[in-house]
Amino acid sequence: MTEHGPDAAVEDELYRIRHSLAHVLAMAVLELRPGAELGFGPPIDDGFYYDFILPEPLSEDDFPEIEKRMRKIIGRREGFEREEMSAADALALLDEMKLPHKREYAEEALIGEQQQDSLSFYRTDGFLDLCRGPHVEHTGKLPADAFRLRSLAGAYWRGDSDNVQMTRIYAWAFKTKKQLNEHVAAFEEALKRDHRKLGRELDIFEIEEETGAGLPLWLPNGTVLRDELEKLAKEFEFRRGYQYVSTPVIAKTDLYRRSGHLPYYAEHMFPFMHLQDADGEGGHGTDYVLRPMNCPHHHLVYATRPRSHRELPLRIAEYGNVYRYEDSGALAGLLRVRGMTMNDAHIYCTEDQIREEFIDVLRLHEELYEVLGIEDYHMRLSTWDPDSPKGKEKYVDDPEAWERTQVILREALEEIGADYDVGKGEAAFYGPKVDMQIRSVTGREETASTNQLDFAQPARFGLTYQGADNQPHRPYVIHRAPLGTHERFVAFLLERYAGAFPTWLAPVQVIVVTVSDRFRDYAARVVETLRNEDGVRAELGPAQEAMGKAIRNAIGRKIPNILVIGEREAENERVTLRRHGSREQQDMSVEELRAHLRRAIATRDKES
Repeated sequence: MTEHGPDAAVEDELYRIRHSLAHVLAMAVLELRPGAELGFGPPIDDGFYYDFILPEPLSEDDFPEIEKRMRKIIGRREGFEREEMSAADALALLDEMKLPHKREYAEEALIGEQQQDSLSFYRTDGFLDLCRGPHVEHTGKLPADAFRLRSLAGAYWRGDSDNVQMTRIYAWAFKTKKQLNEHVAAFEEALKRDHRKLGRELDIFEIEEETGAGLPLWLPNGTVLRDELEKLAKEFEFRRGYQYVSTPVIAKTDLYRRSGHLPYYAEHMFPFMHLQDADGEGGHGTDYVLRPMNCPHHHLVYATRPRSHRELPLRIAEYGNVYRYEDSGALAGLLRVRGMTMNDAHIYCTEDQIREEFIDVLRLHEELYEVLGIEDYHMRLSTWDPDSPKGKEKYVDDPEAWERTQVILREALEEIGADYDVGKGEAAFYGPKVDMQIRSVTGREETASTNQLDFAQPARFGLTYQGADNQPHRPYVIHRAPLGTHERFVAFLLERYAGAFPTWLAPVQVIVVTVSDRFRDYAARVVETLRNEDGVRAELGPAQEAMGKAIRNAIGRKIPNILVIGEREAENERVTLRRHGSREQQDMSVEELRAHLRRAIATRDKES
């Protein structure tokens, strides 16, 4: 069964191929596991998947047999025949087929929410599936050598962890064998860059059972990356007039009721801590919670004293730790965690200032991405959707404010010539937003950061400023985080550079290895000079280690600058520099090396 996707995608030939192959997969699985219950089976970006409740488990060892059966079905040139029936007849048929989950979906989503009075099925030989279509004419139109089963995964029915867990089979599918092979080769190369693999190999982070799922331990090398990102952001923000604050990671739950977050974020907040007689409040006790976001705290900072229009825009920033109780099935290395540090800031401004401030925020993103070597990204304008089934529950009820602020964000995007698309119904509850969408080297599209325009929370907190007319006015708030969270951005950068960072960002910037231990005194002096006088993260290689092995270890650690010192170097106060990824060697004086490193670090050179 296919989830109902965009109409444009339905007409695409590759969509039809993948959709039809999903049905062929289901037919093959039913041959191998009679009595399996069918779930969803949609096309996806590089293939398709299908969900099953199986009477007996499958493993990847079964993939060759499933593929063999699929190719036999393709060879039979079976047609895909559409059958339309009334909603009542369709539900009765699903009952007869013993497909309770499909019946539930048909009754609730298709008949209940979408108000369909008839439903369509597709028949292929003896196989029948509830499906909108479309499909190829017959299985003979499918490329038998251009698909491959990829992996197994668990998947909750309709994505809800309270529902039954099904077995999902993923597959790649393309029009030609050549396209498939190219995609698989790229995928296998991307696996080598997976941030979880690199994180372990390069001692960046660990997630330990005793600490808890989604709560990473940052190791020394990973902490260097965090510190360098924070330093980068603070330099760029200082030039733009941001002021830094520091606020608690815990607060009374009343704060989040006041902000309006609790109705929307309660399920993603850690359990409340009830403190009996807390703060001497006479026996009733007080509920506290780990903060899931920083903005309510910053609103309190704004409210510490009266504000004048002359102070605006006021830009309050904080590298704030926040905690969100994500579902365990959603956790993924550093990309989705439960404890994170955000490059957060809130800009309090007048309505006339919104456009220019938002443009500056978007340009700040572009500048930071340029430094970090991130090129494959686009922007997404997320708007409200008052006509959605939960529109009135999800969004602040102020249609005029929604329309006005969405126009302002569109103008900002168009002024900078941004490449952007529109996500209708994806806005925050308190205003429209612009997300930065990065496509990683592993092919995923991820939201790297979010920038929101808020017209609701200032009123909830009673925030005002005295205007030029000496009257109180309500400010607007721009929520922005160009580097998102340390966790997610480090994951992007690990995969972008495959762990081989440029000198300015590398956890260890220089390692010195010696031809013989006879030259360790000179090598130690070079390390001391680099560390103490230039602030370079330099280290001396292990004693009594063969030079070849020392160099191989340094390459494995992806240290960008390897210095080799032997008799000639020690006698002439020189070094031989070997860059990571290159076999070329450069002979230079220590002073020349120091000047080279200072320039590479100061300019954050991506190539050095």
